[in-house]
Amino acid sequence: MEYKQYHEDNAKVFHSQEQVFFSQANAAGFLSLHELLRVTADLAVEDYNQQGMSRQFLVEHGVAILVSRLAFRIHKMPVENQKLEFVTWEEKPEPLQLARNYKILDESGNLLVSGKSYWLLVDLAKRRLLPTAKFTLRPPVETVSEMDCLKPAKINEPEGMELWDSRKIKYSDLDTNGHTTNSRYGAFIEDALPAEYRGKVPSDFKLNYSKEAMLDSTLDVYGKVEEGGKKLTIIGKTAEGCSFEAELYY
Repeated sequence: MEYKQYHEDNAKVFHSQEQVFFSQANAAGFLSLHELLRVTADLAVEDYNQQGMSRQFLVEHGVAILVSRLAFRIHKMPVENQKLEFVTWEEKPEPLQLARNYKILDESGNLLVSGKSYWLLVDLAKRRLLPTAKFTLRPPVETVSEMDCLKPAKINEPEGMELWDSRKIKYSDLDTNGHTTNSRYGAFIEDALPAEYRGKVPSDFKLNYSKEAMLDSTLDVYGKVEEGGKKLTIIGKTAEGCSFEAELYY
């Protein structure tokens, strides 16, 4: 089979055709949450890379771009061996967050997943956030689109959270930034789910990254079932503070 990557003529929308391989599916045969996070993050990185803004290029210009918040609406979760078309493009940024949209389509062009993410621009030398207006390595983005998903936003910790899981951050959890790579948090969430939710596909998934989880940290994962079983709030904490917050809707 032939798989293609390309930008549309205006170079603003990036397409990548991929297949859901055996290793990317969970025990129920669906694309796992952590693989959904990995492939969409890689899609954003490759979009920039093919525009001449590789991660190394960004580092040489003193900046890093780190995912902060995201939300996906799952109309129909991709399954093992399915051929997909991933689509992404940047949106008009907010003052302190770059914005990006996603669509995952099947071979017939049907929408399977729609999503939105926010990214922080970091000054590597001063280790502080930069206003998005300072990001001048590519032309300003003015695109504004309505996406069929929840808006990434603050997630509040409800009362009565229970400890669902506890794990140590290992070397294989890290990326080249030296902290836990963003997709691993999807695995932490999946592993903490109560048995009756394993393999169950959420209709909406929100995830906020707070304080980075570092090597050898112990991550305690707390959860609560709300709204008659239709909403799960899951929060991960280390000794340094809140690491991530997530909501899953069913």
